[in-house]
Amino acid sequence: MTRASTEAFRTRGPTSTRSTPYSGGVSIAPVELEKPDSAQELARDVPWVTIVWNDPINTMSYVTYVFQSYFGYPRSKAEKLMRDVHEKGRAVVSTGSREEMERDTEAMHEFGLWATFRKDD
Repeated sequence: MTRASTEAFRTRGPTSTRSTPYSGGVSIAPVELEKPDSAQELARDVPWVTIVWNDPINTMSYVTYVFQSYFGYPRSKAEKLMRDVHEKGRAVVSTGSREEMERDTEAMHEFGLWATFRKDD
């Protein structure tokens, strides 16, 4: 390539014809974004439950204490849930969104209880 052709390549690009810039207007179509209804979003996310399972380690009084202190349940409800855990082997202790149930399950683990969360049926 000669010096003149190199200069032409740099200023005009790889083709030998010079193009003129586009001077027309651009039409932009309006864009409609679908914004989901927050109630719909919550409805899809709500049916999750935290389940506490019976274990051979924790006493019934301790499980009652955990339900009262963490969930703020009155003694009667905490004792009923504790009896379900003891007699039926498990109890659903909270319901809500997946994130809330993950948090509750982790809290139960920190108290030393066996707990899982899952989508409610």
